[in-house]
Amino acid sequence: MTQTPVYMTGHLAPVADEIDAADLPVTGTLPPELTGRYVRNGPNPLPGEVPDHWFFGHGMLHGVRLRDGRAEWYRNRWVRTGYLAGRPEVTPDGTRDLSIVSANTHVIQHAGRMLALEEGGLPYEVTPELDTVGAHDFGGRLSTAMTAHPKQDPVTGELHFFGYGAFAPHLTYHRLDASGELAYSREITVPGGTMMHDFAITEHHVVWLDLPLTFRPELAGKTMPYQWDDGYGARLGVMRHDRPDAPVRWFDVDPCYVFHVGNAHEDASGRIVLDAARYARADFTAVWNTAGSTDDPAGPAAAAAASPSGAARLHRWTLDPATGAAGEQALDDRAVEFPTFDDELVGRGSRYLYAVTGTEIVKYDLSGGAVTGHTLPPWTVTGEAVFVPATSGPRREDDGWLLSITTTADGSASRLLVLDASDLAAGPVAAVDLPRGVPAGFHGNWFADEPAS
Repeated sequence: MTQTPVYMTGHLAPVADEIDAADLPVTGTLPPELTGRYVRNGPNPLPGEVPDHWFFGHGMLHGVRLRDGRAEWYRNRWVRTGYLAGRPEVTPDGTRDLSIVSANTHVIQHAGRMLALEEGGLPYEVTPELDTVGAHDFGGRLSTAMTAHPKQDPVTGELHFFGYGAFAPHLTYHRLDASGELAYSREITVPGGTMMHDFAITEHHVVWLDLPLTFRPELAGKTMPYQWDDGYGARLGVMRHDRPDAPVRWFDVDPCYVFHVGNAHEDASGRIVLDAARYARADFTAVWNTAGSTDDPAGPAAAAAASPSGAARLHRWTLDPATGAAGEQALDDRAVEFPTFDDELVGRGSRYLYAVTGTEIVKYDLSGGAVTGHTLPPWTVTGEAVFVPATSGPRREDDGWLLSITTTADGSASRLLVLDASDLAAGPVAAVDLPRGVPAGFHGNWFADEPAS
């Protein structure tokens, strides 16, 4: 008898249909400033499908509409991609169709468009009601895949992103202007096809993560075709993004892998400071093997919560372009993933960073060193905690809320949790009971309503 993969069971089990529910029960008081939609993306195979890897499930968006202290609705929708429709990835002329993608990793908004993202192909535009518009290639100008982790500069409004590929070009940098036009693209030379899931920006630089997870063609079509490669090495690259064709300065670092970065900034001495959730080789291998097997809960956050192995830990790299030195510092020994912060400070110095352990939402004071948190009830797993800034009057950096979907370990029930980011220990400000268990997924975002004109 074939055993059901763990990523198809419990809090990871996919749902079988799309539903709508109105007037959701609320415990506590929803802040009236939270007027908009929280939307989270994640893999969800169709009924009867059992993918070879957790990451291969079709993208499904789960949305909760908040307004005037009420939770007006919940709905979930598959992203109607070419992959969901069953179209072939290779066209009759032998080229790859970049619309054949799961769109299962993230959802963002830029220049008035809401985009569901997954790094294997094109983004898919969706509506605020979670209906699919279609694949979006920026007027035919985007000819590579698009990362699921673009970075929007809070000052210029530009969106920095990249695409990586198993075959040349292995890495291409792109930049959208504030109006959503693809303004610049440039190939970046790396030794081979690496799985570059995330990157960072500062006010003037892009920070590349060229790490030892490389493409294995013999695994293609069987499982995720990327594996740890001791011979590849590990390095971080720093490149001016405000100068066309600026060289990349590479810094060798100890071998590791990073799924998700926190923030990065330039310090007073001109050094580049990067915070990220770092996996040593043994921890990465534990996560990677289980994401495609029947052994342990799939995915970084779930694996970190389950055991000391398979754990990422918060690290800081300090890169000095003047001397070529790269310093590395462990900031905490907790097993954490999904670092988040105030997006209004992308690429600039920020004091607070939030992360999850699977059973706890934690807050790092990167200036003072304090770590506080909120622990969930037993047998409950938390997803990524998204920071939503307060909008009324002057505010401190942590004035706002953290939003996270939590799910019971058996997958039977979920809530949208609302925490005061300035005081996690006080417990939830409010919780919205969702009409179904929402399977653990990847990343979400808060989309505030536009102010009335």
